Amino acid sequence: MAFPEAPRVLYELNPLDEVICQLRFPPVLRIETEVPSLFQERIRAIFPFYEAKPSLKLPPGLPADVVSSLVQGTPLGLGPTHEFSSVDKQWVVSLTREFLALTCRRYERWERFRDLLRGPLGALLEIYAPSFYTRVGLRYIDLIRRSVLGMGHVGWDELLKPWVAGPFGSPEVSRDVAHAASDFLIALAETDSSLRVRHGIVLQPGSQEHCYLIDADFFDERRTETTNVFPRLDALNRQAGLFFRWCIRDRLHEAMRPRPLV
Repeated sequence: MAFPEAPRVLYELNPLDEVICQLRFPPVLRIETEVPSLFQERIRAIFPFYEAKPSLKLPPGLPADVVSSLVQGTPLGLGPTHEFSSVDKQWVVSLTREFLALTCRRYERWERFRDLLRGPLGALLEIYAPSFYTRVGLRYIDLIRRSVLGMGHVGWDELLKPWVAGPFGSPEVSRDVAHAASDFLIALAETDSSLRVRHGIVLQPGSQEHCYLIDADFFDERRTETTNVFPRLDALNRQAGLFFRWCIRDRLHEAMRPRPLV
């Protein structure tokens, strides 16, 4: 499927809640069996904080010493996720034996994200030398808050295209819909990749405002050589911009105060 062409813009009222890039590779057991101190040294200037998080699903409220004991006793294949975060905790690098990920909670533009990925990716290649990537993924999680846009009483049918709005697209029932959620999978022939989308109404924690979530996971599961990862990511990023514009009406687009990319 080809989404309609649209110019790139920066939204002053950016709806992005989180952006995640994940690169999966054949298991590298060294990451699981040793402390990633060399990796940390390579990225510590930008990501100074470190935390090992268990891959096991542990119940909340366990004492720290119990968690530590469980993590250390975890069998091979369920080792911890090593997390390195920026000072403001808005950027997080995650490393396991099977993937490297970069998460951003204050996304500005693709070029900035791309540049900050280079350091962790370079450290991964230099220290652990994965053979190739089995999956290249780029996930955009948009959370549309009408209160932020000064549109608290505007119906979703006036902000979203009908193929995304679902029951909200019906003037007869849109004001009475209490909840709606859906997901779909699209083949993106132009880039030999795929898009899985989860979307619907969610409650904003704290305010309990009804917001609209568009969670778009773009991924390429072809074998990707380590020298070709950025061209694949650039292609996914372009599809992400076109997809979001395809989802929203002009009224919402203008309310988010777009400005041309310089």
